[in-house]
Parts: sequence; structure tokens; C-alpha cells
Amino acid sequence: MDFKEIRDRAELYSQETAELLSRMVQTKSYSGKEAAMVQLLKQEMEKRGFDEVRIDGLGSIIGRIGNGKRMIAFDAHIDTVYPGDEADWNYPPHSGVIADDRVWGRGSSDQLGGMAAMLTAAKIIQELDLNKEFTILFTGTVMEEDCDGIAWEHLILEEGIRPELVVSTEPTSLNIYRGHRGRMEIEVEVKGVSCHGSAPERGVNAIYKMAGIVQELEKLPPELKDDKFLGKGTITTTIFNSNSASQCSVPDRARITLDRRLTVGEDKESSVAEVQSCCLRAGITDADIKVPLYEEKAYTGKIYPVEKYFPTWVLPEESPWLRQAETAYTKLFNKKPLIDKWTFSTNCVFIMGKHPEIKCMGLGPGDEKEAHAVNESTRISDLWQAAAFYAGLVAEINQGKEQ
Repeated sequence: MDFKEIRDRAELYSQETAELLSRMVQTKSYSGKEAAMVQLLKQEMEKRGFDEVRIDGLGSIIGRIGNGKRMIAFDAHIDTVYPGDEADWNYPPHSGVIADDRVWGRGSSDQLGGMAAMLTAAKIIQELDLNKEFTILFTGTVMEEDCDGIAWEHLILEEGIRPELVVSTEPTSLNIYRGHRGRMEIEVEVKGVSCHGSAPERGVNAIYKMAGIVQELEKLPPELKDDKFLGKGTITTTIFNSNSASQCSVPDRARITLDRRLTVGEDKESSVAEVQSCCLRAGITDADIKVPLYEEKAYTGKIYPVEKYFPTWVLPEESPWLRQAETAYTKLFNKKPLIDKWTFSTNCVFIMGKHPEIKCMGLGPGDEKEAHAVNESTRISDLWQAAAFYAGLVAEINQGKEQ
């Protein structure tokens, strides 16, 4: 296969890809409110002649090309965070302005750009007849910003979709990423005894009990594990609140939420045990520690409860998939790719993190630092190069087939 032809075709479609991304940015698609985006993508997939286009029970859209015995998938989450104060933006956050060789607006980098590039890649794959051996899925998944991976847990467990490889198109600055830390949320609650604020000695102030725990948690990071590739685990208190009958009452409940980032060798059980140890060091023996459930309603009306534990994952350096990705990249761009990792979390936590037989890696247009930022944007050159890579990877693995 002439990889120059793939690259040239992707570059030829660069403006078309940018215009598609612009329309996507103009289509508000917050977590749990992705219905309009799904309909836009359905129309675009049908226009491009996908072999099948369907929507699952949670609301993700699944486009299929090919009908091979083996399956791979390209994934983009299609929900975005809110824009915040629109006065802070140079362009209105949902205007989708194309200027200065970029597409501007909320979601342009995180991560609608990946979806736009995927659809261009699908067009190239079909036009150049690059796929012979595989069923290829292009998934636009929902609710990732609220709960990383929930859509893929639904696809795997409820829809029975189990690809050999999932390529995440989250922003990587066009580098190839092979892992990231996991994460989890931990909630801690302590009880006190309420009384009138004029005589606090009659009660037990739950805030003071919790304050001791927070101080111990602050001392915990040096004890957390480190990994030469993924880096160190972290923990931080993100929410602290309490119950009080009035401004003049000693609170009888206090709660905190912890953000725990997990490196290699750390998991749910070890992390909860660490928090329990901090409580005991603070002299608190009755703390209630739990990992909460995500139970929000999808735009389809479905509630799909999942625990807020998102495991660490790493694709080994010697993976045949990674080698073929490097080969495709080099053939396309005449240079070797940088192999790295994400700082943030992606859908891969529930794909390879919970189902290690399904391998993950990623390459996406845009920069990770643009995620959730004011004046978010993505380079048009990133869009077409990402599309070229996705199509080139399909061409390469169809030539290889020996995973």
C-alpha cells in the first residue's frame, strides 16, 4: 500500500474535516445531553456509506465498516464539559470559528476533533479499500466527562462488543500514547453530636473530627507508589462539607471526597486501606469509607450504575499492536513517533483497565492542555494527520494480521 496516497487523501480532506468539527462544536453535547450530537453523527456516518450505524441503550453511536472475523475499534467521547464564563472566550465557545488554521470552541480538542478525524479516516479506508480482514467500529461514546469509561462498560457487558484493540482518539499532540494512571473517588463521612453553638462542649463537632483525617491525608503522598513510566500515585481532598441544623449549631456530620490517582501496583483495595489508616492515625475509628456509584441518567433515560473506580492500564512496549502503529506512523510521516502517556484519564480505564484482554492505545489531534480550558482549539493540521494515521494503521494491520 502506498502510504503517501493515504496521507495525500487525508490532507485533501483537511478543510472538510475542519468544517465537520466546526458543526460539531456548534452542537451542544454536554454529558447526559448528547442526543443532538448523536443525530448529527448518524447522518454523517450514513452519508459516508458505513455498513451499519446504530445507537446503543446508553446512547452511544456505533458505526461499522467491514465484516471480518476480527474486530478493532476507534473511539471518541462526544460529550463536553460546560464552557464556564463565556465572557472569557475570544470567540463564543459554541461558535466553531475556523481561524488561524485552527477550529475554536468547546470540545474542539477534548475530544470532538478525534471524532471528526475518525470519520475522515473511515472515508479514506473505504475509498482506498484498505480493510480486508477486520470489522472496524467507530464509536462516539457518551457521558465520559462525568464517568470515564461508562459507555464502554456498557458496550462490553451489555452489547457484547469485545474488540482486540481500541484506539482512543483523545488529544495526544499526534503522539502515540500507551497508558495512563487510573483514578477513583473515595468518600469519607464521620458523625458528631449536634448541640447549640453557644455551648459546643455539649456536643462533638464532626468538622473537627474530619479535620484531623484531612491532616493525615495531606501527609500520605510520600507513601504512595511510583512507576518509571506512569509516574507517582496522588491523593487530594476535593470536597469538604458538613450538616448543621443552623448557623448556631454544632455539625453532626462531615464528609469529604478524595481524588485518588493510581499508578502501577495501586488498586481500589489498597487505596481504601490507606485512607482507613489515615483515619486511625487521626484517632477516628468510626469513619464510613466508600467508593461511590455513578447513577446519573443518560439522555436515553437509562441509568447504568457503575462504581467510581477506574483502573490503571499500560500497553507493554513490546506489544505487536504498538509496533504496527509505530510502523504506520513512520511510513506516513517519515519520522518515528514519540511514545508517551496521558496525564488525564480516558475511556481506556474501563476497556483495558477492567478488561485487560482488550488492548488500548491512543493518538489524537489537539493538545491535552486544551482540555476544559478557555479558548480551546485544535490545529487543522492535527485533524488531517490524525485521520491519515487511523487509515494508515488499518492498512498496516491488514498487511500484518499476526497479532
